[in-house]
Amino acid sequence: MRTVIFAKVSLAAVALVVLGSCSDSVTGATSFQSRYGVARTALESGNYDKARRAYTRLLQEEAGPLTPRLQLEYAHTELRSGNFQQAASLAAGLVASQKDEARAAALSVQGTAQHELGLRLLSEGKTAEGKAQLQAASAAFSEVLKQYSSLDPLGSMAGRRASIEARLKTL
Repeated sequence: MRTVIFAKVSLAAVALVVLGSCSDSVTGATSFQSRYGVARTALESGNYDKARRAYTRLLQEEAGPLTPRLQLEYAHTELRSGNFQQAASLAAGLVASQKDEARAAALSVQGTAQHELGLRLLSEGKTAEGKAQLQAASAAFSEVLKQYSSLDPLGSMAGRRASIEARLKTL
């Protein structure tokens, strides 16, 4: 299952409010907001190539305090497009640099990417590598669930972690 439920959808809403609160008199504010809307819409509609290009352009600009959020959404784009190694790597960079809920959101993307990568490796007969990815994913989810259980209101992360643990017992 490649569906990822972001731990805090409200973070995207906060980003939109911040972007939307910029005055039109500020040079580039509307342009940045518009480009962000294109990137986010492309991600949500499954147009991952377009989303990847749009997020790359946004990240090359001065995004200020929105940079970590854009990086997380870019990692999510890679995750949803099946580039699990790239998604895990991008999310790991955020895990190392962020704190609190932002770190937990990055851990959830990293864990999901590692889970999917582990399953792929196992299907290719690469048991040791797959097992290592599943163990890393389980650790990521465990940390999120221990410190920020409120970020999993529907239990999807807990369910994914349980699935990983069940699979690990068979390896």
